[in-house]
Amino acid sequence: MTAPMRALLGFIAAALSVLTFHQGVWAVLYALGMMPRAPYPMTPVPPLGVPLIASLCFWGGLYGLVFGLALPRLPRAPMWLLGLGLGLLAALVGWFVVAPLKGQPVASGFDPARMLVSILINGFWGIGVGVILPFLLPRGAGRAWSVSRG
Repeated sequence: MTAPMRALLGFIAAALSVLTFHQGVWAVLYALGMMPRAPYPMTPVPPLGVPLIASLCFWGGLYGLVFGLALPRLPRAPMWLLGLGLGLLAALVGWFVVAPLKGQPVASGFDPARMLVSILINGFWGIGVGVILPFLLPRGAGRAWSVSRG
C-alpha cells in the first residue's frame, strides 16, 4: 500500500473516530456533568468560523494522516493499542503545545478532573482510530497490520 493511501485512510479513520468514539465519550461525560457543553458542538471557532465539530474532525484527521504514514515504522502490536498511544500523544500535544498557543493554561492548569476528561476523550478517540483503520485497509493488511513499507 502506498504512503499517500495510508495517509488518506488514516485521515478518514481519525475523522470517523471523532464522530463516534470521541463524541461518544464526550456524550457520556456530558451526561455525568463533566463536560460543559453537549456533544457535536456547532459553536463557530476562529479564524474561519467553522463549527467546532468540523474543526475537531479536521485536526483529528491530521493526526490520523500522520498515524497512517507512520504505521509501517510502529512496533507490531494490536492496532487499538497503537491507537491508544496516538490518543495519549494527542492529549499531551493539546496540553503542552496547543493550550499555550491559545493562551490557555498548560495541561488544563493541572486540574485532575480536566486532565482526566482530556485523557478519556483523546484516549478513546485513539482507540477508535485503531479499531476503524483496519476496516479501511486492504484485506489482511489491517488485521495483522502488515502494511508494506512502500
